[in-house]
Amino acid sequence: MGELWQLGAVELAAVIAGKEASSREVVEAHLARIDAVNGHLNAVVRRLDDEALAAADAADRALAEGAPVGPLHGVPVTVKENIDLAGTPTTQGLPALADAVADRDAPTVERLRAAGAIPIARTNLPDLGLRVHTHSSLHGLTRNPWNPRVTAGGSSGGEASAIASGMSPLGLGNDIGGSLRNPAHCCGIASLKPTVGVVPMATVIPPEDELLASQQMVVEGPMARHVVDLRAGLLAIAGPSPRDPRTVPAVLTDLGSGERLRIGVLADPPGGTTDPAIAAAVRMAGDILAGQGHDVVEVVPPDYEEVLELWARLLIADLFVQRPVLDSVMSPDARAVLDALQAGYPEPTLAAASELQGRRFRAMRQWSMFFADTPIVLSPTWAHPAFEHDADLDEANFQRMLETLRPVLPMNLLALPAAVVPCGTADDMPVGVQVVGDRFTDLRCLAIAEQIEAAVGVVTPIDPVTD
Repeated sequence: MGELWQLGAVELAAVIAGKEASSREVVEAHLARIDAVNGHLNAVVRRLDDEALAAADAADRALAEGAPVGPLHGVPVTVKENIDLAGTPTTQGLPALADAVADRDAPTVERLRAAGAIPIARTNLPDLGLRVHTHSSLHGLTRNPWNPRVTAGGSSGGEASAIASGMSPLGLGNDIGGSLRNPAHCCGIASLKPTVGVVPMATVIPPEDELLASQQMVVEGPMARHVVDLRAGLLAIAGPSPRDPRTVPAVLTDLGSGERLRIGVLADPPGGTTDPAIAAAVRMAGDILAGQGHDVVEVVPPDYEEVLELWARLLIADLFVQRPVLDSVMSPDARAVLDALQAGYPEPTLAAASELQGRRFRAMRQWSMFFADTPIVLSPTWAHPAFEHDADLDEANFQRMLETLRPVLPMNLLALPAAVVPCGTADDMPVGVQVVGDRFTDLRCLAIAEQIEAAVGVVTPIDPVTD
């Protein structure tokens, strides 16, 4: 057994259940790791030492007394600071919300606690999660453990940096434009964007109700170093909640024992360029799965570039409504990103909004029919390696940012599940391969990701590179 902070969440749960180490020892090891590396990375922005140690002691007592315990009993976790954790502020990375203390946990936090997990810290994000680079006007810049000069991704960049460096084995983030998956690619960890409706979202910090783009596209999900931990995290947090009327009692499709699938490889998605090393990593993942007996073929899903355009139009329609409020609380840098995103898009009319919904439905139908023949698609997560800090603010580079991001966006528009697993490198940075399936096949996506992981290994935690 390695250092406790090097183990995955499921491994730690077994260590604690087997009394090889106490929950207090596990929590203390992760708090010590935060002491050791967070000063450089700035991934953790609020520590919960006293509460976490008290919860660990209670977990150890429960185990000693033979009480029933959950699958993540005594395991430390971290939570992005736009997800409610009772008694702490849901800051959204904004000075204006620095004191916006939630009096109740989000449903996902409630469910992790019910599974036995212990929140030990909150993690950084960009203002309102509206950049793919984690630089908050409240907490500052989060660094990538692999290279301090490039982005940790966003908007769940604090989570990814913390997990990749061993500060946490499992965390919660969210995703409307790749925010669970972008930082997984940048930092060399695994993540899952669930199907919309599988995992509940709710907040007690106004505004409590989502506009249309968020209703249709945003999800919360798990981040970890090991795919098995994503599965444990998903099973802990999934299921309907009266606090989120989108959620359904879904039965999630898994991969059957010995089952082999037709798997499509999309190594160079339409709509822009792809780094050759990233395309090669996706093809390597396909070769791994072919070696497992799957039928692996090259594919391009239907109307790929139109789907990218629809994602932008749906998100931007909400931004037009929200901009007056956003401009009053966001930093100039964050406002500049929104300006660049909205440039060239007129304010939507009612007719345009209605037409957009029809086109979205058509795309969902076409992709569902495509998945009936090819149940899994492998693609890049980002089409290029992690970029330098604040490169998304360079107007000349903004189209390059959208080109880089394009492989994650269809999954948001179409409400699809997508797992990310590290596979290969580009420019000495990790490459995340995206495993995508039809709605409610979240467990099958994880099973295929786990087959890739078994062949290439787990590449984190690492000691941060500091120069």
